Amino acid sequence: MKVLFIGDIVGKPGRRAVRELLSGIIEERRIDFVIANCENAASGFGVTAEIIEELYGAHIDVLTSGNHIWDKKEVMECIDDYETLLRPANYPEGTPGRGSVVVTLPGGISVGVLNLAGRVFMQPLDCPFRTADREIEKLKKKSRIILVDMHAEATSEKIAMGWYLDGRVAAVLGTHTHVQTADERILPEGSACITDAGMTGSFDSVIGIRKESILQKFLLQIPNKFDVAKKDVRLQGVVVEIAQSGRAVGVERLSVSLEEPGCS
Repeated sequence: MKVLFIGDIVGKPGRRAVRELLSGIIEERRIDFVIANCENAASGFGVTAEIIEELYGAHIDVLTSGNHIWDKKEVMECIDDYETLLRPANYPEGTPGRGSVVVTLPGGISVGVLNLAGRVFMQPLDCPFRTADREIEKLKKKSRIILVDMHAEATSEKIAMGWYLDGRVAAVLGTHTHVQTADERILPEGSACITDAGMTGSFDSVIGIRKESILQKFLLQIPNKFDVAKKDVRLQGVVVEIAQSGRAVGVERLSVSLEEPGCS
């Protein structure tokens, strides 16, 4: 089977790229299952119920997230209503929402998805490595195929998670930094790994936000409004091909321009 993992969707331009490009990508590449990180889908920060419904309507099967999942407070009221909307599993016990899910496809294949958050340069959440041990044992009872969104700042922490889970999951796919990395590979025991799947949004920007706003922040070190940029919109992600055994047999970066849909 083939899984498409879409890198962080940023604001309205990112959502438009998903709406206009995803169906064609699914058909062209014969994608069976789609996961996307949605934590920046609402004006660059957080997500709302309306946007969640919009993304599901665009043929996304599971939505993952990260530390920005709570930026729109209304998500607290709806996150428990969506079984396939994930927040990192290593938030403390009692946090709303869920960190993993198993989805059964029409052909009967079950796919497990686990969302984790790193701790280096980020919030001091529960240990993602120990959380992964616990969650994977539960997911394995229902599915051979498990994919992990490792939402983290530090490259080293993402790579470490890849090695830690090698052979136990189909893929460890990094998010959060919005810059697609060129280190995709299949590790020795059969797990695909990439440090960052990239970003779906404007590339005439600084990681999806207007250049001018970010530059003023760096130059003056005072608060500034961060507006989502709108030009040079692309959909980025990773396609992972997975055998029935649950091991990855292929991994490929994807970058498609909204202005030039044939470009990849």
